[in-house]
Amino acid sequence: MDMATTKLVVEVLDASDLMPKDGQGSASPYVQIDFNGQEQRTQTKQKDLNPQWSETLFFNINDHKDLNDQTIVVTIYNDTKSGHHKNFLGRVRISGVSVPTSQSEASVQRYPLDKRGMFSHIKGDIALRVYLAMVSLPPQPPPVQTQNWSVPQTVDTQFEHNHNHHHQQQQQPPPSIPLREINTNMDPIASGGGGEQKKKNKEKEVRTFYSIGVNGPPPPVPNPIPAPLPQMRPATVEMRTDFMKPGPIPMMHMQFPGQKPDFGVVETRPMVPATAMKMGYYRAGDKTASTYDLVEPMQYLYVRVVKAKELPAMDAVSGSLDPYVEVKLGNYKGLTNHFEKNQNPVWNKVFAFSKDNLQANVVEVTVKDKDIGKDDLVGKVWFDLNEVPVRVPPDSPLAPQWYRLVDKKGLKNGEIMLAVWMGTQADEAFPEAWHSDAHDVGHQALHYTRSKVYFSPKLYYLRVLVIEAQDLVPSDRSRPLETFVRVLVGNQTRMTRPSPLRHVNPVWKEDLMFVASEPFEEMLMLSVENRVGQGKDESLGCFYINVKDIPRRLDTTKMLEPRWFNLLDNLESDKKREHKFSSKIHLGLCLEQGYHVLDESTPFSSDLQPSSKILKKPPIGILELGILSARNLLPMKGGGGGGTTDAYCVAKYGNKWVRTRTLLNTLNPRWNEQYTWEVYDPCTVITIGVFDNRHVKGNHEEIRDEKIGKVRIRLSTLETDRIYTHYYPLLVLQPSGLKKHGELQLAVRFTCTAWVNMVTQYGKPLLPKMHYIQPIPIRHIDMLRHQAMQIVAARLIRAEPPLRKEVVEYMLDANYHMWSLRRSKANFQRIMSLLSGVTAVIRWLNDVCNWRNPITTCLVQVLFLILVSCPGLILPTIFLYLFVIGLWNYRFRPRHPLHMDARMSQAEFVHPDELDEEFDNFPSNRQPEIVRMRYDRLRSVGGRVQTVLGDLATQGERVLALLSWRDPRGTAIFIMISLIWAVVLYVTPVQVVAIIIGLYLLRHPRFRNRMPSVPVNFFKRLPAKTDMLL
Repeated sequence: MDMATTKLVVEVLDASDLMPKDGQGSASPYVQIDFNGQEQRTQTKQKDLNPQWSETLFFNINDHKDLNDQTIVVTIYNDTKSGHHKNFLGRVRISGVSVPTSQSEASVQRYPLDKRGMFSHIKGDIALRVYLAMVSLPPQPPPVQTQNWSVPQTVDTQFEHNHNHHHQQQQQPPPSIPLREINTNMDPIASGGGGEQKKKNKEKEVRTFYSIGVNGPPPPVPNPIPAPLPQMRPATVEMRTDFMKPGPIPMMHMQFPGQKPDFGVVETRPMVPATAMKMGYYRAGDKTASTYDLVEPMQYLYVRVVKAKELPAMDAVSGSLDPYVEVKLGNYKGLTNHFEKNQNPVWNKVFAFSKDNLQANVVEVTVKDKDIGKDDLVGKVWFDLNEVPVRVPPDSPLAPQWYRLVDKKGLKNGEIMLAVWMGTQADEAFPEAWHSDAHDVGHQALHYTRSKVYFSPKLYYLRVLVIEAQDLVPSDRSRPLETFVRVLVGNQTRMTRPSPLRHVNPVWKEDLMFVASEPFEEMLMLSVENRVGQGKDESLGCFYINVKDIPRRLDTTKMLEPRWFNLLDNLESDKKREHKFSSKIHLGLCLEQGYHVLDESTPFSSDLQPSSKILKKPPIGILELGILSARNLLPMKGGGGGGTTDAYCVAKYGNKWVRTRTLLNTLNPRWNEQYTWEVYDPCTVITIGVFDNRHVKGNHEEIRDEKIGKVRIRLSTLETDRIYTHYYPLLVLQPSGLKKHGELQLAVRFTCTAWVNMVTQYGKPLLPKMHYIQPIPIRHIDMLRHQAMQIVAARLIRAEPPLRKEVVEYMLDANYHMWSLRRSKANFQRIMSLLSGVTAVIRWLNDVCNWRNPITTCLVQVLFLILVSCPGLILPTIFLYLFVIGLWNYRFRPRHPLHMDARMSQAEFVHPDELDEEFDNFPSNRQPEIVRMRYDRLRSVGGRVQTVLGDLATQGERVLALLSWRDPRGTAIFIMISLIWAVVLYVTPVQVVAIIIGLYLLRHPRFRNRMPSVPVNFFKRLPAKTDMLL
């Protein structure tokens, strides 16, 4: 008859973002689980901070009812392989109450790792799946009787095993068969079986002899094999938090593959000149290493076609010539524009052929006559590539020379001015040149493929202070007025609130803010209106002024000087009403130069300088960015196996934007372009985005360039003068989920030129002084930032090639301020991770007070007595401790630049409905039932937040109730105790009181009571205002 038993199953899946502990920026972690006196461990993953074990451990349960009072302790250690010492990487305590009773109810959950004490430096989390399983074991069969051969030793059945280590079945040997020696001694920890502690003393090795058949495997010995567990279903992963958990939604959960993609930063070592110089490949001061030293040099053949003269007339009828130039190298052919009826044309165009794709040893420059049928040959000239000179910037440009054109008969047919040389991408002709990799792009779309540098327009805040108006003339004087002021600047409209004075002399005193940009082409239009009905307003007068005529304000201490302006009936009556009576309005107008206009999200700001050049501070350093290459890009066009991508990069820092050239039809582009910015503040962020060009084939303007991904790098996290070369994952959050579109290779170097200024910068405010003297209301900041984005996008889209609006909005994070449940969960997890340190300290103090470790408690008591006896040592001890901890953490400093963390962003396992809500328009255009469901979910989340805020308010009101006499007896007790304590503290030295309180808190558990203390009971009985709420 089968026997049923209950097992505790712990599936150890993986861990992420562990703390390096081996002194080399890595760790060799393994997991040890303790439960009810049983200890098991997993395998060790060598040099892996994001290990994946995928092992299952089993534990015996004596009594199912006792599980609620037991705790599962999961600890991660770093295997040092040096004796019995092991480094602590974090642990998790799981209460038996939370363990599901069946596998179907269990789900994979990620647990943040807790510290062992206040001195621990721990980070990361671990993915576990814990549940109970009922297992049926068949009865043990009787032993098999054998003769003339050795009897196999009985091996204990091990049900507790890892799924990576399978059972080896016992085999029964037949008679008269040779013997083979098999070692059956297995490490119980390595095999995951037994559930017992590993013994320190190694037992004597036992060898068992089995008979092995000659013609085939022997029949197996019947062995008690546990019944198989139910088939495991795909696990649903969720974070361990009850806050902001979405309710049941009638949609399917997203399925993810078993192997998670690599979302980390990968360090690379490309042979760039700056690195090669350190390794000795270049001499110090070599100009080949000093130009474009963060990218790999790429050789190009340049052909500059300047002009031609004395070209013959090829059209016998009209006697004219329509010349153009064809530059041909192998199968690559570049063309200039043709000129009609011009025998002395000027082209001034540069052609660039990549040396990696050279298909011939001779470059041909041919002048042809454009004709309706076949173009006629005017003449050509050849250049042997072995004779072409090499030019390395900063050498002066190669001077073009005149060359004779020779026709088919070998006769001279005019002259052409050319310059041919070999150079690199550092050549000044590189950005404007025609490139051989874009040979199939037409002339009209060629400018979409070139690299360019852009600058954002200079932005200012325009302040309009509306104070009052006088002598308004309404159409109906018998009814009270409801007047307000409407102000229009460009496409920005603001309105004041209706005046509380409902007569012809209204007063508003309201401040309106706008965004203006140079060269100030807009007009400020102001109108005073009276609301006479629902949706019907009556104009009582208007005023207009050119923005460039508005005075500028630079002094932060000088306030606005308001002026009185005439209100006109309409715009055309200015001269007619010049000498007549008119209504007046009192305004304060100025262009603010002391503010910094925020045109990007505040957490990712790249520029914090004021609008005025006079108030700007000198730069403190130089930022150099090398955009090297990308790999494994996903096809963005065509789909399937034949898809292509035309990728280009955009980098933004400060008011300077750069755009690389577009590389066509490649999933592994190599740009190797380098750019430089001046740095005014180290606490800024540079953003690099990758996009797919949809306009190289002459597509319509309505088509949007597709985003591939972006990278953010904060300068304050970079070491000075160090070159960071890494592959950054290009992650894009889409309505279908998180997707990795490839990897971008960058080289970054931050060079400090003024160390004193950079150090003092850390003590100065982030924003200019004006933001703190006269701060902008918070309700206006997002609106002004949106207007600034629109102005920047409208200006850059007019450039050539245009930097399109979708690119600018993606780089500036235009929708970052919108509601997202996923982002709210991520922020909540950030708060919980911060509070984990506080809870670790509280837990450590609780362990000390409860004498969990008597030695630690005694040491703390001794240290406490020393500090109380010598109070002058308290502050020096605290700061010395901070210094030692900071010095110790230098070993574990980050080796790579910080990057977008998909797991911390709650983007890996986000629910599809949450993504659909995040990408929804504003206002929503979803179906009413979906909007209602999301509203109910938001109400549930708001209810939890409301409860937490109410509890905080209750505690604060109880503190105020101590002296408010709301509870007369409570207040009387408190003030009498305060009087007694005042007398006691007056006659007793402070050190004695501190020692008594400290020893009382650190008393032995034998003298403790589990009931709440008297002060806690007294505080909880105090009244609050909760009973006053409806």
